[in-house]
Amino acid sequence: MMSDDIKNAVEGIATAFEEFKATNDARLTDIEKKGSSDPLVEEKLKNIEADLDRFEDINQKLTLAQQQQKQVEEKMNDFEALLKRPEAGLTTEQVDTKAHLFDKWLRKGKENMELDEVKALTVSDDTAAGFLAPPEYVRELIKTLTEISSMRSIARVRATSQKSIQIPSRTATFAAQWVAETGTRSETTGYTTQLEEIPTHEMYALVDISEQELEDSVFNLEAEMQQEFADQFAKAEGNAMIVGDAVGKPEGIITNSSVGTTNSGAAAALTGDGLIDLVHAVKSPYGTNGTFIFNRTTLAAIRSLKDTAGQYVFQAGMMLTAGVPNTILGYPYVEMPDMADVGAGSKSVAFGDFSRGYMVVDRVALSVLRDPFTQATSGNVRYVARRRVGGQVVLPEALRIQVTSA
Repeated sequence: MMSDDIKNAVEGIATAFEEFKATNDARLTDIEKKGSSDPLVEEKLKNIEADLDRFEDINQKLTLAQQQQKQVEEKMNDFEALLKRPEAGLTTEQVDTKAHLFDKWLRKGKENMELDEVKALTVSDDTAAGFLAPPEYVRELIKTLTEISSMRSIARVRATSQKSIQIPSRTATFAAQWVAETGTRSETTGYTTQLEEIPTHEMYALVDISEQELEDSVFNLEAEMQQEFADQFAKAEGNAMIVGDAVGKPEGIITNSSVGTTNSGAAAALTGDGLIDLVHAVKSPYGTNGTFIFNRTTLAAIRSLKDTAGQYVFQAGMMLTAGVPNTILGYPYVEMPDMADVGAGSKSVAFGDFSRGYMVVDRVALSVLRDPFTQATSGNVRYVARRRVGGQVVLPEALRIQVTSA
């Protein structure tokens, strides 16, 4: 059931875009007839664009919700399997006890705990001598991270307890042969595979919490830290998975040289026909589940684009009747703030099936270090969370990048 707030937002998007189209058409007519547009029309257009931007946050939430509905359950099942693996050897009561002791350690530090309580915690395998977070804590952190990370909502996510994973990659395939009814069927050759390794890379996040809040038992320390860690991890991941150089961090989609490119068709600008060419450059099996990615500045430029038939490529969603968010050429789009702005030679738009083309690898273990000294003069306790994440393009042909002409 759609809430009144969402219904109002959807109606606002539809109304605002219809007004945007009429105003933009008037602007284009002025330019065609007079060589310039009316300043009042330009001002009106800016105001309408501001309204559309205001509604875009809700549209993105609906778009990501649709993507997540397809994938989150599958992703979380991987984590559940690893976090509940038999070798952990813990009963439900022991798991609850560890969670309680972990919370006590976060609030008070090991110097205020009994020796047997400290021993019950799982010591991290890193040199900083932190503790591993209990499975339930990690599970909730990953859930929160999945909800706010745009790339995770469209890519394939795998969980591992190892430093890397290996996946089979097809490097060549068979060629079918014709043969007569009684003809000799010679062996076909050419099918080869290789194992592709996706390593995990270390990242960390810092959270400072006041000693007074820690002393307040009502303060939800666990939820606060999960949200802060998830926000920081998501920001770092998002940047690396778009433009990362794969050196100590995940590989970015834009930096992978095997992902094909399509020219925009205009100097330092996007065109409606250029976006159509981009979609058609992706093979049909991947285009069916295709999604556009770009930043919000680029979205503003795309809203005014038309194809050669004079139709706007941006279409306001029909979420009230069909549960469909806004689309570009009939395909959903997801905002990625780390994508480049439109400019000469920029790679500002990508399209394809990201669930086939890009893989994120999470190493489940999460280590947390409690540092009561660094921020002591400010009355804060600093927490340092470490985890390892990998990511890289695994099927380049499923993705395509739009390059703006120089």
